[in-house]
Amino acid sequence: MKTRRLGPFEVSAIGLGCMNLSHAYGEPPSEEQSQRVLLTALDLGVTLIDTAALYGFGANETLVGRVLKPHRNKIVLCSKGGMAGVEFPDGMKRVIDGRPQTLRRNCEDSLRRLQTDCIDLYYLHRWDKSVPIEDSVGALADLVAAGKIRSIGLSEVSASTLRRAHAVHPIAAVQSEYSLWTRNPEIAVLKACQELGVGFVAFSPLGRAFLADGLPDVGALTPKDIRRGMPRFTPEHYSANLQLLPAYRNVAQRAQCTPAQLALAWVLAQGDHIIALPGTTQIAHLQEDMAAADVQVSEGLLREAASLIHSGTVHGSRYNPASQVEVDTEEF
Repeated sequence: MKTRRLGPFEVSAIGLGCMNLSHAYGEPPSEEQSQRVLLTALDLGVTLIDTAALYGFGANETLVGRVLKPHRNKIVLCSKGGMAGVEFPDGMKRVIDGRPQTLRRNCEDSLRRLQTDCIDLYYLHRWDKSVPIEDSVGALADLVAAGKIRSIGLSEVSASTLRRAHAVHPIAAVQSEYSLWTRNPEIAVLKACQELGVGFVAFSPLGRAFLADGLPDVGALTPKDIRRGMPRFTPEHYSANLQLLPAYRNVAQRAQCTPAQLALAWVLAQGDHIIALPGTTQIAHLQEDMAAADVQVSEGLLREAASLIHSGTVHGSRYNPASQVEVDTEEF
């Protein structure tokens, strides 16, 4: 596995996002299958493992901690706070809370679930806009000083917020959605990261399975699948988006790789400071994804793929209005 720099760490160019082992895309896999995915990722050379307090309301961190504790010295372990499950009279709900005392509590809870004494890279999962970013990052800086975390990351933030945060404490990484069909980071964040020496971690680089040719029928999504609430996956928009795939498959065929590998190769080609972070529940998909680090695609074919699928050709926004107000990214 090729490696790239991410803050103070040297990590695999393609990491593993663990969210869908516990959360988000329908019924999660069995404990046994999840363990197989995590351990196979290590065998394939993955050293960047990404989880969050939110995923499964702590269940994902518990899974990652239990399975990977014996391999702790082989991985760069990433988690996130500031957005977690909170118990209400009518059940557990997701809450964005960037207050210093909440971030400290989130971190302590994550350390316990992950069975580690220090998290390598700890992200502010969402900027709580009721709390100055300087206050939230200041609390994370205190966690660095206390030895609870080694470095600080931000998720789904704008370039201006990144610069404000970086002035308080060096930011190691920004994590945001980035793929052929989600280009928002190209507006300003990728450039800001490069200027500041901040790594960029691209989540959903396969367009939530769209670019992996793995979702022919959105009607088959389970009721709890988060894609049901995303405009691009509504039947009227998705039927139009499917028309983009035949020409895209043809580019992948000429590049002698799969559509998923073409999508990952494109993300990695956008800058040496970029790490791709796909997730999967299937061993075969995991092997396919990780092999993309060695795929050689010509600049011409990468440009052709980018000309087919981009913000001007994709139908529907990536988030619905309620979710969009929770992020701080520049939007087309």
